[in-house]
Amino acid sequence: MRPLRYVALGDSLTEGVGDPVGKGWRGWAALLADGLCEPSAEFTNLAVSGAQTRDVVEGQLPAALALRPDVVSVLVGVNDTLRRTFDIHRVAERLDRVYAAFTRQSAVVLTACLPDPGTMLGLPDALADPLARRQRAVDTVVHALSERYGALHLHAAKGAWVEDRAMWSADRLHPGERGHRQLAVRFHGLLSDTGMATGPVPRAEPEFPPPTRAARLGWLATAGTAWVIRRCNDLLPQLLCLAADELRHRAAGTSGRLDLRAAQSVSVALASLSVPVPVPVPVSVPVTGAVPSQSAPQSQVPSSLSCPGHV
Repeated sequence: MRPLRYVALGDSLTEGVGDPVGKGWRGWAALLADGLCEPSAEFTNLAVSGAQTRDVVEGQLPAALALRPDVVSVLVGVNDTLRRTFDIHRVAERLDRVYAAFTRQSAVVLTACLPDPGTMLGLPDALADPLARRQRAVDTVVHALSERYGALHLHAAKGAWVEDRAMWSADRLHPGERGHRQLAVRFHGLLSDTGMATGPVPRAEPEFPPPTRAARLGWLATAGTAWVIRRCNDLLPQLLCLAADELRHRAAGTSGRLDLRAAQSVSVALASLSVPVPVPVPVSVPVTGAVPSQSAPQSQVPSSLSCPGHV
């Protein structure tokens, strides 16, 4: 029997940014891979910093399908919200294609809702609210499609972990080692309930000391500044227009219209997708909550697989 294969798709979160090891990044996906079975599963991380849903569909998806993974994680969409080209209809269509492709290969798909970047960065409300509305739209799509395809879905958009500064790196957008470990532990719990994770639960406590204040400031002055400049060139003009619209609606007492408009766009985007064959509802668990005891249907767990050294 061949060993279990795990492939990770996504952006900098899955690449491991915020959890440095040596000269590279480790991250929650690598930590999870080590705990799937003993010895470790075959792990391939295709995630790339800055990736949008388009990049996953065009580049990462074909490479992942060729590997025929048994477990695949797809965490992407935050970078879409930070672009002037944001279109929830296209985001929904791309994610639908990705989830459907892996479902056809009988892979177990891992998904998650994520916090909005405006809140994490501590932006003024007029700037943060439009970004939050976009991220809520993406999270709603991810949740709906996760149910549609029977994915194992992690609620990571809210909760104590979002507000716990110790969970996050200097840039406030990426988890630090403790935050990455939190994600790995919770995903391990979901997979353990299905029988897919038989290895040791990843350690929740960090292996390395947190970065010093000087190191954090140094990162912000170099890589962090470069990131802000790239995003400002792409998003800032549109974000200022969105903020002006936000302030106008607040002054008129019609802010609810913006939320309604966003909700309608999500509904239309989901309704436009083809309806697949019904699949089991996914298991979900908050990042800060206990792992639920109910298990996903055993039909999701391929019986012909084993971890190296296990029958």
